[in-house]
Amino acid sequence: MNFLTKTAIKLHVIHWRLTWTKHNSHYPVPAKVKDNPKFMTAWQAVDLIKDGAVVATSGIGGNQRCALMYWAIREKFLATGHPNNLTIVCVGGQGGRGKIPGSLEEIGLEGLNTRLFTGHAETFKAQLKLADAGKLEIQIIPQGTLTQLLKAQAEGRDHVVNDIGAGTFMDPRTGRGTPLTPGAPQYVEMADGRFKYWIPKLDTTVFSAPAADRKGNIYVKNCSVTSESWENAKAVRRNGGKVIVNVGRIVEEGHDTLYLPAEDVDAVVYWPDVEQTATIKHRKYWEQFTINSSMDIEEGIARAKIVNDMLGVTPRRKDIDSVMARLATKIFTEHARKGDHVDIGVGLPEEVSRLLHESGVMDELTMINESGVFGGMAAPGIFFGAAINPKEIVSSATAFERVYERLDWAILGALQTDGRGNVNVSKRGEGALNYVGPGGFIDLCTSAKSLLFCSAWGERAQIELDGGKVRVLKPGSAKFIQEVDEITFNGQEALAHGKKVFYVTHVGAFRLTPRGMELIYVMPGVDVKRDILDVCPMKVVLPESGEPVVLGGEIVTGQGFKFALKD
Repeated sequence: MNFLTKTAIKLHVIHWRLTWTKHNSHYPVPAKVKDNPKFMTAWQAVDLIKDGAVVATSGIGGNQRCALMYWAIREKFLATGHPNNLTIVCVGGQGGRGKIPGSLEEIGLEGLNTRLFTGHAETFKAQLKLADAGKLEIQIIPQGTLTQLLKAQAEGRDHVVNDIGAGTFMDPRTGRGTPLTPGAPQYVEMADGRFKYWIPKLDTTVFSAPAADRKGNIYVKNCSVTSESWENAKAVRRNGGKVIVNVGRIVEEGHDTLYLPAEDVDAVVYWPDVEQTATIKHRKYWEQFTINSSMDIEEGIARAKIVNDMLGVTPRRKDIDSVMARLATKIFTEHARKGDHVDIGVGLPEEVSRLLHESGVMDELTMINESGVFGGMAAPGIFFGAAINPKEIVSSATAFERVYERLDWAILGALQTDGRGNVNVSKRGEGALNYVGPGGFIDLCTSAKSLLFCSAWGERAQIELDGGKVRVLKPGSAKFIQEVDEITFNGQEALAHGKKVFYVTHVGAFRLTPRGMELIYVMPGVDVKRDILDVCPMKVVLPESGEPVVLGGEIVTGQGFKFALKD
């Protein structure tokens, strides 16, 4: 990438940061579509949302933010008190973590948003604060299951029955089920040994799309995701509700394959600043996030990195994280096969993704992304949910259907792990504000034949590299503990279903066995007794041979580290 391109990207980010609150809820309808009553301002479109409405939104991370409509809903509520008492149904994290304006958090006002159904709660800081104050009810449903509930309503059904959640906090037999808010209603029950989920009937949806033509037909050419847009629109239409679409361009009819016909749309709101993905407008879309990209993938990755580095939204990885990634990659490639269907999560697992991509091994796998974006390289940070040079973009409901049909491996992160192999990724602490939610984790873990979890050995641990050795200077607060605070993955359920389960950390790796958490690998330089057994609250089982395998120096240094998939 040349100097001018780097400079242009940096100026782009600076401009976005300086203008990220700029908007106009009364942005006028373009003259060329004024004769079509479907076209209206955002302020006018809010009048279609009734008090007490159940509003479905679409998007994930910084992708497909319907920012203008969120601002307009907020502003009209503050001015008139309406609409109020809204239930929001959103699959993925669509908040701004209390930092970025224009997210679904704009609706997080007392009296405006009083109920939230979601799979990933962490980004909705405004709503979480309301929940802690007793002003908002939160219902948690696994993301994949929630997508199927949207599709069910689109097809005229009011519930789904599946096997997602056994032995986890979602299981009403042993856990709390869907309500995060104490005393709130339950939206899951047992039905002949399986789980029956349901949600309220959708009557409104708001989402953004790249373009509309003069008739009000909607097109998604050059989108980064489509998420739940289609299922939401079809469900709301079947339920007799209102479909509101915010578009960034007005195009000629036949611009691309029709995504949603005008007859299924009640309001089209034009705003030239509608984004393709965070910081990037549809009218100046970045091709590396589209299925038509001709950009070199390394160039696309580098451009995304500049944006993320400037915004400070991706953690700076340490050398020890690369060591752990090499161990995880070693275990994965020893057990996986060419052609396997693989989902790789965010956080430390992204380091495994990097190694697989750089080596070319990723090209021998079918990469699954629950957002509906397949192929290419999963985009990190503020672009999470999109991909660099994707090969296919489908709805999240379709993506999870594929996950349920076949998922050979899931490589995921972990907050806590215990001696029964249970993993917590959903709860950081007490209260709604410390709640993360499972996202699609439970769906993925239930579906995957094999799982590999990547976790730091300890919170704020000090672990350094000394040549080809790993030195634990300070173990930190334990992340491998006696009992996890919340079961998002049930190890014993996995064993009962014959799954392979591995846990990779900075000091070594465990495999879940009927005997317990067996330490199968240890990093060179790590003393098993001093650095693991004496400091780990979790019961550790040693191999029947008595000693775990001590890894070679190539895992630590990377020199001579090689891996390949088996046929």
